[in-house]
Amino acid sequence: MHPKKIILLAIFLLGLGAFFYFDLGNYFSLQSLQQNRADLRAYTQAHYAFAAAAFVALYVLQTMFSLPGGALMSLAGGFLFGSVFGTLFIAVGATAGATLAFLAARYVLRDWIENKFGARLEPIQIGFANNAFNYLLTLRLIPLFPFFLINLVAGLTRMKITTYILATGIGILPGSFVFAFAGQQLGSISSLREIASAPVLLAFTLLGLLALLPIAYKKWVSRGNS
Repeated sequence: MHPKKIILLAIFLLGLGAFFYFDLGNYFSLQSLQQNRADLRAYTQAHYAFAAAAFVALYVLQTMFSLPGGALMSLAGGFLFGSVFGTLFIAVGATAGATLAFLAARYVLRDWIENKFGARLEPIQIGFANNAFNYLLTLRLIPLFPFFLINLVAGLTRMKITTYILATGIGILPGSFVFAFAGQQLGSISSLREIASAPVLLAFTLLGLLALLPIAYKKWVSRGNS
């Protein structure tokens, strides 16, 4: 086996093993966030750089392996770091994790992906063949297909890794901001009924409006080409 494949496979197995060994799944719940919010915020304020690095690293693992708790991780990012830096850390972690999944698909998991998702790959691959950057950007802005599946399928194409990183990083920024903004508000609740506050409802309304962005983007591109 090629050394690159061995390294990527080792990263994959180590990350997956760490998730189950440390039982991280138990920490990805709204109840856990509520119960430990005071300690989490105090630790973040006292060790900001380490907390930010740890958050990004966990987000990388969550995204790379498509583990449960992605939405809660985003909410926690807003709660701990605010809407601006929370958005930044979420976007960095998600983009890095998606890129690792992309590389794993390209160099390690190609046969498994084609056997597992073969029937669902063709429409996505056609879109990538027509215009990789625009197609991926649209899928990131409004997820027509599961996030993890896009990561894997993109790795089977001839798309340049720089194109993949750029389209992914730009495309997930709006959604990252909405979740970070919501998380900043959710940090102050003491019961689930408080989630239906005006700021939180506004945040999720903005998330719904993201569906309009691909339409606006296509119109902008068509005007530029005319």
